[in-house]
Amino acid sequence: MFSLKDKSAVVTGGGSGIGKAISKLFARQGASVHIVELNAEAAAQTVTEIEEEGNRAVAHSGNVAEQEQIVELFNSIGTIDILVNNAGIAHVGNVENTSTADFEKVYNVNVKGAYNCIFAAVPIMKATGGGVILNMASIASWVGLADRFAYSMSKGAIHAMSMSVARDYLHDNIRSNSISPARVHTPFVDGFIAKNYAGREDEMFDKLSKSQPIGRMAQPGEIAALALYLCSDEAGFITGCDYPIDGGFIKLNN
Repeated sequence: MFSLKDKSAVVTGGGSGIGKAISKLFARQGASVHIVELNAEAAAQTVTEIEEEGNRAVAHSGNVAEQEQIVELFNSIGTIDILVNNAGIAHVGNVENTSTADFEKVYNVNVKGAYNCIFAAVPIMKATGGGVILNMASIASWVGLADRFAYSMSKGAIHAMSMSVARDYLHDNIRSNSISPARVHTPFVDGFIAKNYAGREDEMFDKLSKSQPIGRMAQPGEIAALALYLCSDEAGFITGCDYPIDGGFIKLNN
């Protein structure tokens, strides 16, 4: 089950965290994985790890915020059966202390970046009989998170775009869904804690872990497993859905 044999998968932001876990799992399941990453060194490291397991991957240096670059890159890849829009950045702040520059930066990467990749991938998928698009949203698209104004905006847009694409391309055999994780233990989280809570790292890690009712953060591999299912043929009846994977955050965090 859940084989991706002979599939071509594009994963943005595949050099670390959730994107890296998705890239490695998809490769293990037989896909040829194309990692689109701003950090060329991180992408190359993921490819090396995939190849050491005897699987196939290619690193592509690319900025998802640049549409012309992404269209050219996707066309050079050729067949794209699966697109995972995972690349994104975070931002801390409410509406009053979010500058125009910060707002636009988050928008350009998280919203425009996903749009650019969908814009580039859909014509390719239509020409080859269909495909799967999976976008990384967040629990921030479901609930209000303190001091996450710009980030929440971007993830709400991801959720809405996923549903719109699902509706528009039903008859082109293109499925579109999104995943909404709660906090995931990635190198970004460790870096964020070290930068903002020096000397209190253990305390803050414990506090952030317990903000999920289940009592811990998710592991990247757990998000990757859900991504694998939604991008596999076994999920062929699923489109236009968002899947919270949140340790009970949305429903149980009273």
